[in-house]
Amino acid sequence: MYQIRTTQAVPITAGKAWDFLSDPENLKKLTPEHMGFHILSGSERPMFPGQIIEYKISPFPGITTRWVTEISHVQEGEYFVDEQRFGPYAFWHHKHMIHPSPEGVVMEDIVDYKLPFGPIGKLGHSLVVKKQLKHIFKYRSEKLSQMFGSIPGQEGTFELKTI
Repeated sequence: MYQIRTTQAVPITAGKAWDFLSDPENLKKLTPEHMGFHILSGSERPMFPGQIIEYKISPFPGITTRWVTEISHVQEGEYFVDEQRFGPYAFWHHKHMIHPSPEGVVMEDIVDYKLPFGPIGKLGHSLVVKKQLKHIFKYRSEKLSQMFGSIPGQEGTFELKTI
């Protein structure tokens, strides 16, 4: 199992952060274009526990896969959790949290995940997946800064570890 932890401070209200992050349609804005991200179903209604969202994504050139997630927990204005039900990972549990701060909010993500295929999956993680996930979260951070600004002296963090 692996874990990614990121934080990013942005100068917006918790309400504005929640409105943006809790709208599944905005995920496309935070995903690199080369990944061909497209929501197929499930994003028509405001977020709720039990919501099923199906995506199409191209993690590598020439490879397209479907990814189905369930919004398993929602605490309005504070956090939500999406969990993979079908897709490229053996396990995917992603917590999205919003913490108010004096200058705005700190957005925190904690992703616990596991790749399939045992030792081959571990090798794939070392060679490709780890770099790809770092790139995706860096892209996301840059997009959030472009859209909402940043707070001087409060650079975001990115940590990836084996758990």
